Amino acid sequence: MTPRRAGRGALGRLLPWAVGAAAGALALGPALGPGYVLRYDMVAVPEPPLSQVTLGGGGGFPRAVPSDAVLGALGLVLPGDAAQALLLMAVFTLAGAGAGHLVPRAHTGARVAAALFYVWNPFVAERLLLGQWAVLLGYAGLPWVAAAVARAARAARGRGAGGTGGTGGTAGRWRGRARWPAPLVVALLPAAVGGFSSMVLSALVGLATALLAGGGAGRALRRAGAVAGALVLLSLPWLVPALGSGARTDPAAVDLFAARADTPFGAVGSLVSLGGIWNVQAVPEWYGLPVLAAVRLVLSAAAVAGWVWLLRRGGAPGFGAGVTAAAVAGLLVALAGVTEPGRAAVATLIGLWPGFGPLRDGHLYVAPLALLQAAGMAGALMWLRRAARAEGAGHDEARAPGEPLISSEADRPGAAPHGFARLWTTGDGGGPAPAGPAPAGPSLRAPAPGRRSPGAGPRPPGRPRSRFASRSGARVLGAAAAAVLALAPVAALPGLAWGAAGRLAPAAYPDEWRHVQAVVNADDRPGRVLVLPWSAYRGLDWRGDGHRVVVLDPATKLFDRRAVWNDDLRVETGGAVRVVEGEDPLARRVDLLHAADPGPRAYAAALAGLGIRYVLVERSALPGAPGPGAFPAAGSGADPAGGAAQAAAALGPLAGENRFSLAAAGLATVHDGAQLTLLELPDQHVVPTSDALSGLEASAWFVTVGAILWSIAVSGSSLVSRRPAPTPGAESRKEHST
Repeated sequence: MTPRRAGRGALGRLLPWAVGAAAGALALGPALGPGYVLRYDMVAVPEPPLSQVTLGGGGGFPRAVPSDAVLGALGLVLPGDAAQALLLMAVFTLAGAGAGHLVPRAHTGARVAAALFYVWNPFVAERLLLGQWAVLLGYAGLPWVAAAVARAARAARGRGAGGTGGTGGTAGRWRGRARWPAPLVVALLPAAVGGFSSMVLSALVGLATALLAGGGAGRALRRAGAVAGALVLLSLPWLVPALGSGARTDPAAVDLFAARADTPFGAVGSLVSLGGIWNVQAVPEWYGLPVLAAVRLVLSAAAVAGWVWLLRRGGAPGFGAGVTAAAVAGLLVALAGVTEPGRAAVATLIGLWPGFGPLRDGHLYVAPLALLQAAGMAGALMWLRRAARAEGAGHDEARAPGEPLISSEADRPGAAPHGFARLWTTGDGGGPAPAGPAPAGPSLRAPAPGRRSPGAGPRPPGRPRSRFASRSGARVLGAAAAAVLALAPVAALPGLAWGAAGRLAPAAYPDEWRHVQAVVNADDRPGRVLVLPWSAYRGLDWRGDGHRVVVLDPATKLFDRRAVWNDDLRVETGGAVRVVEGEDPLARRVDLLHAADPGPRAYAAALAGLGIRYVLVERSALPGAPGPGAFPAAGSGADPAGGAAQAAAALGPLAGENRFSLAAAGLATVHDGAQLTLLELPDQHVVPTSDALSGLEASAWFVTVGAILWSIAVSGSSLVSRRPAPTPGAESRKEHST
């Protein structure tokens, strides 16, 4: 291999990573600076805990397992805000690299287009503004999952074509079958970190690709079984505690989470252009402008057309049918929430089994469509470049029907990819091709301008041998049009840039919060923390710019012990507030206690019976934001009736109490500051409860971590470049001049 070709190969490998990282830096902007990005479900805390609770112990639905544990593990070596910034950048970098590596390496511009489209679209913007970084991490892994399954299917066909007569061939086939799930497990790691929603998306793409990658029904079923096994294996840390949590899903909330129109083109047009999220506050700035919305819809249509063009030319080997099926199925799930019969069907399914709960959030399932459109954008760009090249070269140099677009240069062993990129080796110079005959039909590589294709026949008389000027002009126009097409997603979605137009600016935790965290974590006695006011979300003004940010209460993730909080979700719709029932059985017991209003002393005794040791009251979130010394009384404020309802809802039986009456009820004041009050229940009354991992939950972690380590070792995915071994029975193919 010449140094020039080696340099191009390195550029082709690294460019998608660079595009993803650059797009992440542009999108996150100030969010990468000092401080914590707090918005809706995105919560990071100083010194994030890594405890048995964050690993899934303590009961309750493990919605943040294992993502909180990963943050805690990173927090052992990095500050909490740096760990959060690293994970956010990983979303963009992995997503861009994965989408780019689905495109043959020879098409550098198309790789850039795919990478940029996949990281810069309404799905990414709206999920980021909803704070669902863990979901986006699973989204970033989708192209790697599709690639790993497709590569396994191609390798299986190569083993089947390598002969069966020798013992070595048979042993090689069995070794290959035993080894192939390892790259899949590595490809699923982003989704494994993301948790259950991410694994649902990966299951949709992975299973569809496994079933439709070809090779016969038997091989398809075996691949699907291996994919399902890998999904279950990596889901054990949250699946085992979820099955034993007793959590349930409220089927009445289907219409609240259904996709909605956030563009002038209705819910269907919004979903096709990858928007349509249920929360109006998660829509980027300038998103609904008709001109920008129209451009995004046209880009989506062009991307779908490019995908069809790509499929017809064999440009999505092994994963095209699967990604298509996953995108169609996901879009149908999203559209189900748009119609009344669809919502009724989803509510019925959830009523039958709470495991169908993830179907409520229809917008989540357009993620495979985003992957399809990203690859399709690459196809559209390739078509555009080919059309311009053919126009400049003359009709005699246009591709003859059936001429390959990917030459057998792919079969020449090149520099082996390394790291995560090693999971996907297309026939584009990244490694040896599978054994067997070359795939029939057209593929994706065009003959170089000015070079006649084999078998194209003699050059027509009278035509000049060189058309340098026309070719150069067409090449320039094609490159310009391709650049416009590649950069159009960024121009059509300006609201994602620079921290989503400033909405992802970081904030600093007040010193008082760090102090209370240290006090509670220094206590090695068992016992939980009850968080008041009794609501899930807070409006924080810690950024210093006068704007309050709605975010899941940071106190729920602040301590290394279990926090008990109201996980009911309050959603405003049509001028009214509807409540979606939460999933934590222990929170429901506290709900009943508040409804009974037994008085401070009986309330404290009941809390101690639930294993609660501390009560944390966030004063800044109380009605009227009272200062230290007392809580707001029932009936206080300009509207006594309204004040009574607010105080009772926020504090339950503690409404209107002061430090003296609290002490009489047995609640000792450990800290009483401007923002926080920390109360402690009598030690002799706290019922000892263990929130440690059960034996089954601990075993689940050991199995999953062991499988990950085994997969990394077997697949060779590391920072050390290593050439894959040739497929048994394979023959290298190389073009020779005659």
